[in-house]
Amino acid sequence: MLPCGPALSFVRCLVRKKNVSGESLEDSKLCRCLSTVDLIALGVGSTLGAGVYVLAGEVAKSDSGPSIVVSFLIAALASVMAGLCYAEFGARVPKTGSAYLYTYVTVGELWAFITGWNLILSYVIGTSSVARAWSGTFDELLGKQIGHFFRTYFKMNYSGLAEYPDFFAVFLILLLSGLLSFGVKESAWVNKIFTAINILVLLFVMISGFVKGDAGNWKISEEYLINLTAATENCSSCENVTSIYGSGGFMPYGFTGTLAGAATCFYAFVGFDCIATTGEEVKNPQKAIPIGIVVSLLVCFMAYFGVSAALTLMMPYYLLDEKSPLPVAFEYVGWGPAKYVVAVGSLCALSTSLLGSIFPMPRVIYAMAKDGLLFKCLAQISSKTKTPLVATLSSGAVAAIMAFLFDLKALVDMMSIGTLLAYSLVATCVLILRYQPSLTYEQPKYSPEKAALAASERGSAVSESQINMIQENHFSLQALINPSSLPTEQTATTVNFLVGLLACLVCGLSVLTTYGINFIANLEPWSIGLLAVLVASFIVTILLIQRQPQNQQKVAFMVPLLPFLPSFSILVNIYLMVQLSGDTWIRFSFWMALGFLIYFAYGIRHSLEGHRSDGDDDSCSENSGLQEKNPVEEVNEPENADESDQFLAHERTSEC
Repeated sequence: MLPCGPALSFVRCLVRKKNVSGESLEDSKLCRCLSTVDLIALGVGSTLGAGVYVLAGEVAKSDSGPSIVVSFLIAALASVMAGLCYAEFGARVPKTGSAYLYTYVTVGELWAFITGWNLILSYVIGTSSVARAWSGTFDELLGKQIGHFFRTYFKMNYSGLAEYPDFFAVFLILLLSGLLSFGVKESAWVNKIFTAINILVLLFVMISGFVKGDAGNWKISEEYLINLTAATENCSSCENVTSIYGSGGFMPYGFTGTLAGAATCFYAFVGFDCIATTGEEVKNPQKAIPIGIVVSLLVCFMAYFGVSAALTLMMPYYLLDEKSPLPVAFEYVGWGPAKYVVAVGSLCALSTSLLGSIFPMPRVIYAMAKDGLLFKCLAQISSKTKTPLVATLSSGAVAAIMAFLFDLKALVDMMSIGTLLAYSLVATCVLILRYQPSLTYEQPKYSPEKAALAASERGSAVSESQINMIQENHFSLQALINPSSLPTEQTATTVNFLVGLLACLVCGLSVLTTYGINFIANLEPWSIGLLAVLVASFIVTILLIQRQPQNQQKVAFMVPLLPFLPSFSILVNIYLMVQLSGDTWIRFSFWMALGFLIYFAYGIRHSLEGHRSDGDDDSCSENSGLQEKNPVEEVNEPENADESDQFLAHERTSEC
């Protein structure tokens, strides 16, 4: 063991990586009972929440007009970039933990804890806010009698707390937490039923819109809108009157309005990442997870596209109601009773969205506790239901308390930080991972011929890599532009540096285009020059990453257009993070302070990877999750090679 100073040892502990080589890919204690259809239903139900009944009207009226269909298309493309990155990791590392696990095996322990801690925050606030929304929607159907009763007898007059305690939301969260504790198979059935009802209601909305719609609502003239504005503002003449409803046509607020709408619509696609937490509960994770993510995003886009098109065809965009657009639109076309169908669909959508928030929360907590970063008691598995019982009930209790007491409107933006940070880090991990010199997550079934062939191939690959490393021992511009044909430690280090530089450039671009947009619009020389330098550096960095050799290992799904697609995903996510308010970032810093207190007081000392390192007499080593096995060991251990391929071998699978 090489001596190292306390500071160096501490830093290495922060960046140690989770080892998920073959022997770590054994089946877990969780129940493998979910199918690909279950994952698609889970992703659609979680993503296609009540927003589809509200968001289209809000964005169409204030930002996009009829071009909201284009806004949803742009938002869907941006979400698909993140979804494809999740899909590749789901194929590579079919384990519970989602973005937390992906960051742990690629970037290191500290960033993994930050990611997991923020995912917990996102899921807790998401669960609480959706439960209160369900309660409010149900109260609306009853004429607001529940709210009136609680305001009268249980009113709370404290700043930061809700107007009244929401007992109904608490009951709903505890009910679904109990359902999840009872078994994942039963929860999946409930989710499929509610999702099917939601989809049927949305199909009814789409068909109704195209039957009762008027294409003229997409072609409203600017002159008509000016006259309408003059009448609204009681102007005697239409001269010098500017339309408050835009310029009419398909894009009344211009392409900038369509882009502004796309930024809002992006959050409508948040939720598919819950699929990535099912790695140890799905029957064929390496194929089911990528298919589930991609198909669920496609279904959600078609639903958002169809509903927004139907809505803007049924009713002129400037007349849309921002809070309940669909019932008002049906009243407008003379189909008033259809609002009850919409109400049923809205409640089903809220139910699936609530289940989609509760479902991944205990699984992320379980993964972190199993790794020792959170308290070990949270990693307990029920012997009967094969679910993380303690994590499910404790996280449900916390969410119930928040829904009971707090006004969550000010906290909802904090959900966005956790989600966008996770998206950014997963895209970053894909960039780093694909340029590593060796990746071993699974081995093929053992046979002497295959083992001998693999040994000879790896021997030649290692020899070439060693030769390349000797030749490129010193960094040079030539090595950067014309690297070796196979990835080496040096090319991997180069990519790591370039990805870090890319993240800094993206942050600079996002800050400049957010807070310096007025200077850019006024063509200030310094702002234009800085923008040009940042954009040029961003493009050059991507091209330099593209020049580096990729690892040739194939998995069930791989992100296409590397490194361009993950790079633009990082750009979109960080830009949206910069748009969040200062108050949101201040609240976020308090949450992170609590997380760091837990990590440095407990997690860093109880980390499972740290104990493994101690067992190897190397407590300050950086444990790589991308280790390559010795070919000789593979020949001598055929049983392990066979087991690591057979994730779902009957004797190793927990059955419900």
